[in-house]
Amino acid sequence: MEVTPEVRSQMSEIIDRYPNSRSALMPLLHLAQSIDDEVTPEAMEVIADALGLTTAEVAAVATFYTMYKRKPVGRHHIGVCTNTLCALLGGDAVYDAVSERLGAGHDQTDVDGTFWLERIECQAACTHAPVMTVDWEFMDNQTPASAVDIIDRLARGEQVQSTRGPVIRDFQATEHTLAFPVDGLAGEGGEADDIMLAGLTYAREHGMSAPAAPGGDA
Repeated sequence: MEVTPEVRSQMSEIIDRYPNSRSALMPLLHLAQSIDDEVTPEAMEVIADALGLTTAEVAAVATFYTMYKRKPVGRHHIGVCTNTLCALLGGDAVYDAVSERLGAGHDQTDVDGTFWLERIECQAACTHAPVMTVDWEFMDNQTPASAVDIIDRLARGEQVQSTRGPVIRDFQATEHTLAFPVDGLAGEGGEADDIMLAGLTYAREHGMSAPAAPGGDA
Protein backbone atom coordinates (compact mmCIF):
# COMPACT_ATOMS: atom_id res chain seq x y z
CA MET A 1 0.00 0.00 0.00
CA GLU A 2 1.51 3.28 -1.10
CA VAL A 3 1.17 5.75 1.76
CA THR A 4 0.52 9.00 -0.06
CA PRO A 5 -0.30 12.19 1.88
CA GLU A 6 -3.99 11.53 1.14
CA VAL A 7 -3.81 7.99 2.50
CA ARG A 8 -1.92 9.17 5.57
CA SER A 9 -4.63 11.78 6.17
CA GLN A 10 -7.38 9.16 5.82
CA MET A 11 -5.61 6.85 8.24
CA SER A 12 -5.27 9.65 10.78
CA GLU A 13 -8.95 10.52 10.42
CA ILE A 14 -9.93 6.92 11.17
CA ILE A 15 -7.56 6.59 14.12
CA ASP A 16 -8.75 9.85 15.65
CA ARG A 17 -12.30 8.45 15.98
CA TYR A 18 -11.29 6.12 18.79
CA PRO A 19 -10.06 6.71 22.37
CA ASN A 20 -8.02 3.53 21.98
CA SER A 21 -6.19 3.63 18.66
CA ARG A 22 -6.21 -0.17 18.43
CA SER A 23 -9.96 0.04 17.77
CA ALA A 24 -9.15 1.55 14.36
CA LEU A 25 -7.59 -1.69 13.14
CA MET A 26 -10.59 -3.12 11.30
CA PRO A 27 -11.61 0.06 9.43
CA LEU A 28 -7.95 0.56 8.49
CA LEU A 29 -7.92 -2.93 6.97
CA HIS A 30 -11.00 -1.98 4.94
CA LEU A 31 -9.22 1.19 3.85
CA ALA A 32 -6.27 -0.92 2.71
CA GLN A 33 -8.61 -3.11 0.64
CA SER A 34 -10.18 -0.02 -0.91
CA ILE A 35 -6.73 0.94 -2.17
CA ASP A 36 -5.10 -2.38 -3.07
CA ASP A 37 -8.13 -4.64 -3.69
CA GLU A 38 -6.69 -6.92 -0.97
CA VAL A 39 -4.84 -6.74 2.35
CA THR A 40 -1.17 -7.00 1.47
CA PRO A 41 1.73 -7.75 3.86
CA GLU A 42 2.97 -4.22 3.18
CA ALA A 43 -0.39 -2.76 4.21
CA MET A 44 -0.33 -4.74 7.44
CA GLU A 45 3.11 -3.34 8.23
CA VAL A 46 1.91 0.23 7.60
CA ILE A 47 -1.16 -0.28 9.80
CA ALA A 48 0.88 -1.91 12.56
CA ASP A 49 3.28 1.02 12.58
CA ALA A 50 0.43 3.56 12.69
CA LEU A 51 -1.25 1.81 15.63
CA GLY A 52 1.83 0.80 17.58
CA LEU A 53 1.08 -2.90 17.09
CA THR A 54 3.14 -5.79 15.84
CA THR A 55 2.53 -7.07 12.33
CA ALA A 56 1.53 -10.38 13.95
CA GLU A 57 -1.30 -8.65 15.82
CA VAL A 58 -2.56 -7.04 12.61
CA ALA A 59 -2.20 -10.30 10.66
CA ALA A 60 -4.17 -12.15 13.35
CA VAL A 61 -7.19 -9.94 12.66
CA ALA A 62 -6.71 -9.82 8.89
CA THR A 63 -6.62 -13.62 8.67
CA PHE A 64 -9.43 -14.28 11.16
CA TYR A 65 -12.22 -12.33 9.46
CA THR A 66 -13.30 -13.61 6.06
CA MET A 67 -14.11 -10.12 4.71
CA TYR A 68 -10.37 -9.43 4.50
CA LYS A 69 -8.79 -11.03 1.44
CA ARG A 70 -5.16 -11.93 0.90
CA LYS A 71 -5.27 -11.82 -2.88
CA PRO A 72 -6.96 -9.40 -5.32
CA VAL A 73 -10.75 -9.64 -5.33
CA GLY A 74 -11.38 -8.00 -8.69
CA ARG A 75 -14.08 -5.55 -9.66
CA HIS A 76 -16.98 -7.28 -7.91
CA HIS A 77 -17.35 -9.57 -4.90
CA ILE A 78 -20.24 -12.02 -5.26
CA GLY A 79 -21.52 -13.69 -2.11
CA VAL A 80 -24.19 -16.40 -2.22
CA CYS A 81 -25.78 -17.48 1.05
CA THR A 82 -26.06 -21.26 1.41
CA ASN A 83 -26.94 -21.42 5.10
CA THR A 84 -29.99 -23.41 6.18
CA LEU A 85 -32.94 -21.26 5.10
CA CYS A 86 -31.35 -19.95 1.92
CA ALA A 87 -30.22 -23.47 1.03
CA LEU A 88 -33.71 -24.89 1.57
CA LEU A 89 -35.19 -22.20 -0.67
CA GLY A 90 -32.69 -22.64 -3.48
CA GLY A 91 -29.42 -21.06 -2.35
CA ASP A 92 -27.34 -24.06 -3.37
CA ALA A 93 -28.84 -23.95 -6.86
CA VAL A 94 -28.11 -20.22 -7.08
CA TYR A 95 -24.52 -20.82 -6.00
CA ASP A 96 -24.06 -23.65 -8.50
CA ALA A 97 -25.42 -21.52 -11.35
CA VAL A 98 -23.18 -18.57 -10.49
CA SER A 99 -20.18 -20.85 -10.04
CA GLU A 100 -20.77 -22.41 -13.46
CA ARG A 101 -21.23 -18.97 -15.07
CA LEU A 102 -17.98 -17.66 -13.57
CA GLY A 103 -15.98 -20.87 -13.82
CA ALA A 104 -14.95 -20.28 -10.22
CA GLY A 105 -15.46 -21.97 -6.88
CA HIS A 106 -15.51 -20.74 -3.31
CA ASP A 107 -13.02 -17.92 -2.64
CA GLN A 108 -11.88 -17.90 -6.25
CA THR A 109 -11.95 -15.36 -9.06
CA ASP A 110 -13.18 -15.93 -12.57
CA VAL A 111 -10.67 -16.37 -15.37
CA ASP A 112 -10.08 -12.65 -15.98
CA GLY A 113 -10.13 -11.65 -12.30
CA THR A 114 -13.28 -9.53 -12.56
CA PHE A 115 -15.53 -11.46 -10.15
CA TRP A 116 -14.73 -13.10 -6.82
CA LEU A 117 -17.16 -15.80 -5.70
CA GLU A 118 -17.74 -16.68 -2.06
CA ARG A 119 -20.09 -19.15 -0.43
CA ILE A 120 -21.55 -17.25 2.53
CA GLU A 121 -22.73 -18.91 5.73
CA CYS A 122 -25.33 -16.24 6.52
CA GLN A 123 -26.25 -12.85 5.10
CA ALA A 124 -28.70 -12.05 7.95
CA ALA A 125 -31.49 -11.65 5.39
CA CYS A 126 -33.51 -14.83 5.85
CA THR A 127 -36.79 -13.01 5.18
CA HIS A 128 -35.79 -12.68 1.53
CA ALA A 129 -34.04 -15.99 0.96
CA PRO A 130 -32.29 -17.05 -1.14
CA VAL A 131 -30.01 -14.02 -1.00
CA MET A 132 -26.96 -12.98 -2.98
CA THR A 133 -24.82 -9.93 -2.36
CA VAL A 134 -22.79 -7.92 -4.84
CA ASP A 135 -20.03 -5.96 -3.11
CA TRP A 136 -22.03 -6.57 0.10
CA GLU A 137 -25.21 -4.99 -1.27
CA PHE A 138 -28.32 -7.19 -1.09
CA MET A 139 -29.88 -8.88 -4.09
CA ASP A 140 -32.94 -10.55 -2.55
CA ASN A 141 -35.17 -13.44 -3.62
CA GLN A 142 -32.78 -14.81 -6.21
CA THR A 143 -33.18 -17.69 -8.61
CA PRO A 144 -30.38 -19.32 -10.57
CA ALA A 145 -31.51 -17.43 -13.68
CA SER A 146 -31.82 -14.02 -12.00
CA ALA A 147 -28.44 -14.38 -10.29
CA VAL A 148 -26.70 -15.23 -13.56
CA ASP A 149 -28.49 -12.31 -15.22
CA ILE A 150 -27.04 -9.95 -12.62
CA ILE A 151 -23.55 -11.29 -13.34
CA ASP A 152 -24.10 -10.86 -17.09
CA ARG A 153 -25.30 -7.26 -16.67
CA LEU A 154 -22.35 -6.36 -14.48
CA ALA A 155 -19.98 -7.98 -16.98
CA ARG A 156 -21.47 -5.79 -19.72
CA GLY A 157 -20.98 -2.69 -17.59
CA GLU A 158 -24.70 -2.09 -17.14
CA GLN A 159 -26.16 -0.35 -14.11
CA VAL A 160 -27.48 -2.75 -11.49
CA GLN A 161 -29.65 -1.57 -8.61
CA SER A 162 -29.38 -3.46 -5.35
CA THR A 163 -32.62 -4.57 -3.72
CA ARG A 164 -32.51 -2.20 -0.75
CA GLY A 165 -29.46 -0.08 -1.22
CA PRO A 166 -27.62 2.01 -3.78
CA VAL A 167 -26.68 1.25 -7.35
CA ILE A 168 -23.85 -1.28 -7.38
CA ARG A 169 -20.47 0.46 -7.57
CA ASP A 170 -17.53 -1.93 -7.14
CA PHE A 171 -15.73 -3.81 -4.39
CA GLN A 172 -13.15 -1.13 -3.66
CA ALA A 173 -15.82 1.58 -3.40
CA THR A 174 -17.73 -0.53 -0.88
CA GLU A 175 -14.54 -1.13 1.08
CA HIS A 176 -14.03 2.63 1.28
CA THR A 177 -17.56 2.96 2.65
CA LEU A 178 -16.74 0.37 5.33
CA ALA A 179 -13.80 2.56 6.33
CA PHE A 180 -15.82 5.80 6.04
CA PRO A 181 -19.52 4.89 6.58
CA VAL A 182 -20.85 8.41 6.04
CA ASP A 183 -20.83 8.20 2.25
CA GLY A 184 -24.05 10.05 1.42
CA LEU A 185 -25.78 6.84 0.28
CA ALA A 186 -27.74 5.97 3.42
CA GLY A 187 -30.98 7.17 1.84
CA GLU A 188 -30.57 5.12 -1.32
CA GLY A 189 -32.81 2.13 -1.90
CA GLY A 190 -36.17 1.13 -0.49
CA GLU A 191 -37.41 1.07 3.07
CA ALA A 192 -38.41 -1.99 5.11
CA ASP A 193 -41.07 -3.92 3.20
CA ASP A 194 -44.09 -5.93 4.36
CA ILE A 195 -42.08 -9.13 4.70
CA MET A 196 -39.53 -7.49 7.02
CA LEU A 197 -42.30 -5.97 9.12
CA ALA A 198 -44.56 -9.05 9.23
CA GLY A 199 -43.77 -9.93 12.83
CA LEU A 200 -44.22 -6.37 14.06
CA THR A 201 -47.45 -5.98 12.11
CA TYR A 202 -48.88 -9.21 13.57
CA ALA A 203 -47.92 -8.15 17.09
CA ARG A 204 -49.62 -4.79 16.73
CA GLU A 205 -52.78 -6.30 15.24
CA HIS A 206 -53.04 -8.73 18.15
CA GLY A 207 -52.11 -6.33 20.94
CA MET A 208 -48.84 -8.12 21.66
CA SER A 209 -45.86 -6.42 23.27
CA ALA A 210 -42.50 -7.38 24.69
CA PRO A 211 -42.24 -7.89 28.46
CA ALA A 212 -40.81 -5.05 30.50
CA ALA A 213 -37.09 -5.12 31.03
CA PRO A 214 -35.74 -5.89 34.53
CA GLY A 215 -35.83 -2.76 36.64
CA GLY A 216 -39.06 -1.52 35.15
CA ASP A 217 -37.69 0.20 32.03
CA ALA A 218 -39.27 -0.81 28.74
